[in-house]
Amino acid sequence: VQLQASGGGLVQAGESLRLSCVASGMAFSVTPMNWYRQAPGMQREVVGTITPSGFANYVDSVRGRFTISRDNDKNTMYLQMNNLKPEDTAVYYCNTVLRTPGVGSANFWGQGTLVTVSS
Repeated sequence: VQLQASGGGLVQAGESLRLSCVASGMAFSVTPMNWYRQAPGMQREVVGTITPSGFANYVDSVRGRFTISRDNDKNTMYLQMNNLKPEDTAVYYCNTVLRTPGVGSANFWGQGTLVTVSS
């Protein structure tokens, strides 16, 4: 399983960015996916999750500003981030957990993409 995140960069407060996460080596269309972020000096936190059918949930701090979507034909998940704030500055990671009955679960992470929001 490989997860490749991209799309980060430096923006000003109020601007937008779209992150992408391309997955390979897994049955993407039937697998829930997650976005996490880790700000400097902070613990990694979940940003949101998306079901295989496209239903998304978000942490309160980004709800209404961020949108998670997916294109199962392209094995790609997206994170559209609007009205960015300096406190959104972090390394953003895509993630999935694959569960094998009778064996257990395995956590897979992308390499992270840095988002920096200046005030």
